[in-house]
Amino acid sequence: MTWALAAACAVASVPSALRWLRIAQREHYLAPSVTRFAARWWAAGPVNLALFVISVMGLIGTLLTPWAGYLVAIGQLGPQGLTLRGRSSPTNWTRRLWRLAIVIGITLSVIYVTGGLSKSAFLITLGLFLLPVITDIGLLILDPIERRLGNRWVDQASARLKASGARVVAITGSYGKTTTKRYVAHLLSGSLRTVASPASFNNRLGLARAINEHLVPGTEVFVAEMGTYGQGEIGDLCGWMPPDVSAMVSIGPVHLERFKTEERIVSAKAEILDSAKVGVIAIDHPLLSALAEERAGRIAVITVSGEGAEAKVTVRDGSLLIDGSPVATVPTDAFRVNLAAAVGVCLGLGLDPGELVGRLDDLPRAEHRQTVSKSDRGFSIIDDTFNSNPAGVRLALGLLERVGEGGRKVVVTPGMIELGQSQFDENRSFAAEAARVADDLVVVGQTNRRALLSGSANTRASVTVVANREEAVDWVKRNLGPGDAVLYENDLPDHYP
Repeated sequence: MTWALAAACAVASVPSALRWLRIAQREHYLAPSVTRFAARWWAAGPVNLALFVISVMGLIGTLLTPWAGYLVAIGQLGPQGLTLRGRSSPTNWTRRLWRLAIVIGITLSVIYVTGGLSKSAFLITLGLFLLPVITDIGLLILDPIERRLGNRWVDQASARLKASGARVVAITGSYGKTTTKRYVAHLLSGSLRTVASPASFNNRLGLARAINEHLVPGTEVFVAEMGTYGQGEIGDLCGWMPPDVSAMVSIGPVHLERFKTEERIVSAKAEILDSAKVGVIAIDHPLLSALAEERAGRIAVITVSGEGAEAKVTVRDGSLLIDGSPVATVPTDAFRVNLAAAVGVCLGLGLDPGELVGRLDDLPRAEHRQTVSKSDRGFSIIDDTFNSNPAGVRLALGLLERVGEGGRKVVVTPGMIELGQSQFDENRSFAAEAARVADDLVVVGQTNRRALLSGSANTRASVTVVANREEAVDWVKRNLGPGDAVLYENDLPDHYP
């Protein structure tokens, strides 16, 4: 009987493992992300919750009869909605993912064989039930191995960077990194041969790949966007690609789910300043203002502001000011603090402000960050689907107020994520403000549904709930026309419920 149960669990573990492997990949192979997402999915809706309860009952039931173990196998029909291939982010079967899959397969095989030999239905079904946990354990086991395998590419990138003689600009922040990077690259390229890391290549292997594939002879400046999910990661990056100028452009509640406090976020990101010759720090946030004061005694610090604080570089009221004196006008749609930080970086590299003025009129716009376009049906589309955060959503809602021709205004959103304990309150506040600006609020998915519905309750806005982005886009196409406007605020990949 136990061998038949082991076979059934082995079969059921295949689709289940495919789901959790995809989540592991989407979450950058960081434990315990798979277990955390499993908890979200099993709680997402009555069907998934029922399947989870069936699994729990089956696991406990094996202590009385092996037949109960089949309930755990049946429970692997869920979580419903978490597809095997994925709609927006299909699984990419890299060597790293194959190694993780092999570790999981070996672990489950040992559990099933041991359970069969010992006639323990509980052990057999426990392995299947704890598959997300086993996946996270596999990530922990493989982490040092993956790091050693990646050393080859990192060493190659470090040598290539050193041989080029290029100066390094390193940029970090809770948000706004990519926009600042693009501004910096644009401003510098008028005077210096500049290469910037593409897309969001902002971790160890991503930046190593960017250097190995894109750094060419004659490059004078390499601009690197640096992200982090924990203490020590940015310090490690700066260890093999030491920056000449480092920029801290923002601090906010993004990634609070991992860091718990904004103070810990600042501490982790401030590693970017440890080996820099010049630090460019946006002082609009009190924690960054304090950081600028603390670092001023150790490195050259250029303070910047997008909100009128007294700083070396300030962007406000459509003007660029250096040391309080107007230098140039700037586009009204420029992201102020990001532009101020970019100008600060250029000053840190020794450029004269006059070299920058001629390049301020055609600043690039990072894709999916408050970009405005017109649909073929005549309504305006504001695409703010990347890098959604409390500060950014306020700017996006302000843009929605200005866009359109007095027609219907719509906000489509799944809400904001990775905000820790403040996530519910932040999304509730966002929904309340969105309902003030927009005629319609379209809530996507289940991740923040309760908070968004709470914030929009008893407001003038009409609220529609849809399961996914595709349904939301269909709703917009059916209901909007010339003169209307829609804001797509954030877009969660489909491994979120």
